Amino acid sequence: MVKVTVNGVCRQYRSPVTYEQLAAEHQKEYDHKIVLAVANNKIKELYKNVAKDVTVTFQTTADRIGHDTYVRSACMLMLKAVSDVAGSPQEGKASVEFSIGRGYFCMPRGALAQKLVSGEGAGRIDPSFVQKVKERMQELVREDIPVMKRAYPTDEAIELFVAQGMDDKVRLFRYRRGSYINVYCLDGYYDYNYGYMVPSTGYLQYFDLVPYRNGMMLMLPDRQEPERVPALETREKLFQVLERSNDWGAEMGIETVGDLNDKICGGDLAELVLVQEALQERRIGEIASDIAHRGNVKFVMIAGPSSSGKTTFSHRLSIQLKTHGLTPHPIAVDDYFVNRKDTPLDEDGNYNFECLEAIDVEGFNRDMCDLLAGKRVEMPRFNFKTGLREYKGDFLKLGEDDILVIEGIHGLNDRLSHSLPLESKYKIYISALTSLNVDYHNRIATTDGRLIRRLVRDARTRGASATHTLRMWNSVRRGEEENIFPFQESADAMFNSALIYELSVLKQYAEPLLYSVERDTPEFFEAKRLLKFLEYFLGVSSENIPQNSIVREFVGGSCFRV
Repeated sequence: MVKVTVNGVCRQYRSPVTYEQLAAEHQKEYDHKIVLAVANNKIKELYKNVAKDVTVTFQTTADRIGHDTYVRSACMLMLKAVSDVAGSPQEGKASVEFSIGRGYFCMPRGALAQKLVSGEGAGRIDPSFVQKVKERMQELVREDIPVMKRAYPTDEAIELFVAQGMDDKVRLFRYRRGSYINVYCLDGYYDYNYGYMVPSTGYLQYFDLVPYRNGMMLMLPDRQEPERVPALETREKLFQVLERSNDWGAEMGIETVGDLNDKICGGDLAELVLVQEALQERRIGEIASDIAHRGNVKFVMIAGPSSSGKTTFSHRLSIQLKTHGLTPHPIAVDDYFVNRKDTPLDEDGNYNFECLEAIDVEGFNRDMCDLLAGKRVEMPRFNFKTGLREYKGDFLKLGEDDILVIEGIHGLNDRLSHSLPLESKYKIYISALTSLNVDYHNRIATTDGRLIRRLVRDARTRGASATHTLRMWNSVRRGEEENIFPFQESADAMFNSALIYELSVLKQYAEPLLYSVERDTPEFFEAKRLLKFLEYFLGVSSENIPQNSIVREFVGGSCFRV
């Protein structure tokens, strides 16, 4: 017998009893589908037996960890269906590339891509194949097939994936320190998944699969509405930036972490760093050239989510603008914060620094219009210690070749700069859009790369603990969803600040911070997940990173004031 306490109620059960059985008993107490259990502060997949007396809570598809579990499991369902429709894992190779809005872009690979994708350049996938995959996914859900998990000795796991033609996993496992690898099996289809899975396909009722360009978009619900499948939302500019990064990675032979580790072991990292930095500089130069040739731009508006490297980017863009005979002046929208006592509060009663109402919009527009009119303006500086806007004789007057480089969360929102002529503004969206994947089936979320950047930077520059940064991250993400992402496609240019090698550099800084998170805190699960994620990477020193690199904004040693 085991004693199980759920929501304060203790009951005895005759062994064996699974967490899935417990979840079924308590499902009516939850608004959304239970997909994981938390037993004595440890996450448990539902197929597992309760081995001892425990206190249990549950994770649903509306919780972050639960939602990630749903997404991961739905991706395996899709990959299994591709394999079935194509005839075998060897013939049905596909990859999960990146997210666009609420969709996950997936591509056929190898011989399957040659068979399905027609047209030169930006080809189109055969829609009938996508429909067959979707129907096979629906069939697998109706059959409610178990998702089985087994720990294989590393050598046996490698043999298993060699037999399935999954060479990307073979390369990844070459750098595996552990003696065993957890492998999931779905009706004879074997895969490795970075994270937890649902116990059976019957849990995966909500999805859609839509043909999109040379691949397909797997549409899945978000946490806010876990039972509603969103419609496809095309974001062509964002897609093109991500596709460009993917193409570059493929040309360099670095599409997965295993590829990157091979480069590091081969002694090729120094050249890789220089080439990628040169590619970023070329892109910054292209943006500067576009601004200069328009002739009437006076305001360069830069916006992007947290830890995108906006400050370093604005400095490097300013240097490139100078090569075109322009004189840039940096302006931080944060200097137009309203006094702290006037800042709106969020739903939890905390200051909401992310909303537009936290900015003195009218004051900003008045100053910008005066500058555009050739007037001399005293510029404010916000004192973050006192919470007050201050004026200390910083005057600015624009000359004929002067241009303002304005950085702030609301830069793409025309409500911020509503008084300025549209032709005087050039809007840039910047984000760290990670193109590297763990392997072809396990993508690296862009948010993970930015979170690791922020952990390292905030510890170095603000003395913030990893626990504090992790605790604040959900609030930061909410602000991004509301104030940045809806305006992405309005940008005149997009810049991807992610560097394919950066997680190998950030690893050595992030790991000690994450190990400091206490086990009994709510942030422990996230810290543990990130530590496991960083294990895939070989760590490298930052000594060869150029001083003007965006990575320097986070690890230190930048030649700019960041």
